Amino acid sequence: MAMGVGGSKGGAMSEINMTPMIDVLLVLLIIFMVVQQGLQRGLSVQVPPPKEKEEIAQKPPDDQQIVLEVEPGPKYFVNRQEVEPANLENFLRETFAQRIRKVIFVKGAENLSYGEVVRAVDASRAADITLVGLVPRPEQGPATAAPAP
Repeated sequence: MAMGVGGSKGGAMSEINMTPMIDVLLVLLIIFMVVQQGLQRGLSVQVPPPKEKEEIAQKPPDDQQIVLEVEPGPKYFVNRQEVEPANLENFLRETFAQRIRKVIFVKGAENLSYGEVVRAVDASRAADITLVGLVPRPEQGPATAAPAP
């Protein structure tokens, strides 16, 4: 903070020099903008356009696709074959050992907690599966909507 000397009466001026304060403010603004970019977290998600979603729902499932279903408890089913939770990672590693394309789809039950789905995704990634897809819930229109409790 600087003070000017002199003035109309010859005494000290008590005006604050704003230039250093503005410089500090701009530096802080730049620092916060850079730090904010580093704090952003998330998953990259590829969502198909609505037309493709309808076409995919009508297609029969491919024999080469592997779907990991997660039920409460937690219970795990790989293509409808039950797998013990402790053995999930090893089972997936053995299943994908000979496959070139390492893609799995994770489907969670309706009343499942977020953490149980994350455990299934983590086990898939630990089994060296390169692409983990999440199966969305079917859209519920007025005819297919679940009754309110």
